Amino acid sequence: MSIYTDAERERAQRRFVWLQVARLGGAAAMLFGIAIANKVLPGPWLLGVVIVLAGFFAFFFGPPLLARRFKARDTHLPPRIDGPDDIK
Repeated sequence: MSIYTDAERERAQRRFVWLQVARLGGAAAMLFGIAIANKVLPGPWLLGVVIVLAGFFAFFFGPPLLARRFKARDTHLPPRIDGPDDIK
């Protein structure tokens, strides 16, 4: 038997999907930028480099920033039985 409600489980699944979308979007942006920088796709070289850098930051820093935002919204929730407050 789970101690989590269906609403909590759905919220966690939705957040997980958003974290993966951020990571996948960053990876796709990096590949797109590399293709532009290597002249596989038309566009200026500098645009490709900027897109690669934006994708890099989205891939590595987007999910932790989203997770921090998700946790900040959870401050109003009651403490759980298995939370870190139970560790003594």
